[in-house]
Amino acid sequence: MSKTQVSKTALLQAEPRKKLGSRTAQQLRALGRVPASLEWQKDAPHLDFSVDADQFLTARRRHQHVFELELAGKKEPAIIRHLDWDVFGEHIIHVEFRRVDLNKKTEVEVDLHFTGHPKGVLNQLVTHVKVMALPTEIPDELEVSVADLEAGTAVSASKIKLPSNVDLVTPGNVTIARIVEIKIEVLETPAVAEGATAAAEGAAAATAAGGAAPAAAAGAKAATPAAGAAPAAKPDAKKPGK
Repeated sequence: MSKTQVSKTALLQAEPRKKLGSRTAQQLRALGRVPASLEWQKDAPHLDFSVDADQFLTARRRHQHVFELELAGKKEPAIIRHLDWDVFGEHIIHVEFRRVDLNKKTEVEVDLHFTGHPKGVLNQLVTHVKVMALPTEIPDELEVSVADLEAGTAVSASKIKLPSNVDLVTPGNVTIARIVEIKIEVLETPAVAEGATAAAEGAAAATAAGGAAPAAAAGAKAATPAAGAAPAAKPDAKKPGK
């Protein structure tokens, strides 16, 4: 299924929730159901119920956005308004639905998908935009081509490829991405660093040796008697005893 293909309605059997609270919600989840609610409207009340977890997740994997909630013999067309996840982001713990008219466009948020390879690094500034579409024609995501764009290029919302009958609500001049210049940093390799260190140590040793040689020569010169000086006197020989 194409990611931009229109969605279809999915029927969900909803069971009213007689009790609310975290303990009751945990019990429902243990039974394989997801606690849910239907948003209040002027002519329709707020409703609390639960849906089958497997049935709901299967519909989401098929990229279906519109659900027909069958509750007490009545069907309510709705879309997802908000999802609550557990602390690990792995399991849905609550779903909030919003009523819709299948024959009227509604405002929704749709994720962006960037395609192509730019001549630089893609810096995505916006992850989703708002559009107006019929509930059964809500795209799963919107494509934005950045193929061969030069570094320094700003991509605006007006560049988004919209399916027919889908209108952009987000202002077209909003910058959704930029192409930035690729910077290559050359790092010194360990072998070069070691060679430089060895060379520095060798130069230091040579300098130290050069300084030691004159010092030794100076010491030797100081030990030699000055010209014309009398030689050191020899010690008197001990006379033999009488």
